[in-house]
Amino acid sequence: MKPKQTTSEDLSSYLNQNKIGTMNQLKTVLKTNSRMTVFRKLSKTGYVSSCSHSGKYYAFKKTARFNKLGIWRHDSVLFSKHGTLKNTLKVLIENSFEGFTAAELNKLLKVKVEDSLYILVKEKAVCRKKISGVFVYFSEKTKLKKRQERTRSGDFKIDDMATKSESPTDELKAALVIFFSTLDEKQRRLYAGYESMKSGRGGDKLIAEILKLDRKTVARGRQELLGGKVDVDTVRNFGGGRKHVKKNSPT
Repeated sequence: MKPKQTTSEDLSSYLNQNKIGTMNQLKTVLKTNSRMTVFRKLSKTGYVSSCSHSGKYYAFKKTARFNKLGIWRHDSVLFSKHGTLKNTLKVLIENSFEGFTAAELNKLLKVKVEDSLYILVKEKAVCRKKISGVFVYFSEKTKLKKRQERTRSGDFKIDDMATKSESPTDELKAALVIFFSTLDEKQRRLYAGYESMKSGRGGDKLIAEILKLDRKTVARGRQELLGGKVDVDTVRNFGGGRKHVKKNSPT
């Protein structure tokens, strides 16, 4: 009796259950020593390779759950819509609101980025500038770089992005989304309040519209800053969040 021949369904079953796999693991599943056989089976469904761990992990595109930044992590393995780690860093830096430090990118991606950043700078794909003693990586595009530097230095007003005659571009809106995705709830509120104060009269409304926030959230952030009532050790004030459910006694 001939042994059962493996099929694409065997590979699908494995990756649907385990989400990711190395080339050797997939070869074992398919009972083959040929990389081309594995790639042929993967290509039928569509696949992505990891941008960490030297690209040795594979997953189906339909299985990947990419976030707004185009990033998906399974355990310690990082996948990106942008392909390699180097290209991912370039895209993130170009779309950022105020550039990134290596530490910020390490925290965001949870992988070592220094070597890739060094290569990007050497290839002049991104720019690097020391601000307050720390290297910050900016877009190589002159206008965007200047805007990022101004924001990082605290000299940027969010209404600089839009004059009375024109609205923010899609590029700038995307940059805001990416920047805000790196902040927690409290930081978003405080940052919105800070920009509202810098924008002057009507700032709450302007910032709320640009950042898609409730005007009350912007006003609260502004009031917290003006009142000096900011607890740097917590994201929410004591008592914030969903109220605990109180169980009633049967009697």
